[in-house]
Amino acid sequence: MTLVRVDMRKWPKLLHWQFEALRLGEDEHGTWLHVPSNTIAKRGTEPSRPIGVGFVGLVPKDSWWVVEFYPNHPWHAVYVNIGTPPEWDGNRVQQVDLDLDVVRKVDGSVAVLDEDEFAEHQVAYSYPSHLITAAVTATNEAIGRLERNQEPFGLASAPWIAEVDPETLR
Repeated sequence: MTLVRVDMRKWPKLLHWQFEALRLGEDEHGTWLHVPSNTIAKRGTEPSRPIGVGFVGLVPKDSWWVVEFYPNHPWHAVYVNIGTPPEWDGNRVQQVDLDLDVVRKVDGSVAVLDEDEFAEHQVAYSYPSHLITAAVTATNEAIGRLERNQEPFGLASAPWIAEVDPETLR
C-alpha cells in the first residue's frame, strides 16, 4: 500500500490536520484510505499526537467533502468534513476545511457540527460568498445522503473496511 500525505488546511491555507494514510484503492466513489489507530497526527502548530480510533476514509472526486467511516468509534459511525474539493499532487491530498461537519452517530441519527465556527470564520477569514454557498450546499447534500443511506454513505465502505486489520480500527 502506498502512503498518502493528508494535508488539511483552514481558509485560506493555514495548517490544520496533517497525517499519513494508506491508500487502499479506488472505485467509482473516489480514493479510499486507511488511517490506523495511533497514527501520529499534527493539528496546526500543536504538538503531534496519536489519533485515538482508526478509520477508513474516502476522498471523492469533485465533491466539497471528504468522509471518514468509523466501525468502532464511541460516538459517531460516519464523519463528513465539509471543505473545498480535494486536490491531489502525487501522493499528497489537500483540502481546505470549511468548519462544518455532518455526522451519523452510532444511534443512526444525523447531526451538523460546528455551525458556530462556520459563522465566526465567515467574518474572521472573509470567506467569499461562493465558498459559503458551496459549503452550505454540500452540508445539505451530506445530510440527505446520510439520512437515506445513499452511496457512498450506505454500504460502499464495507468492502474497504473488510480489507484492513480490525485491530487498526480500534
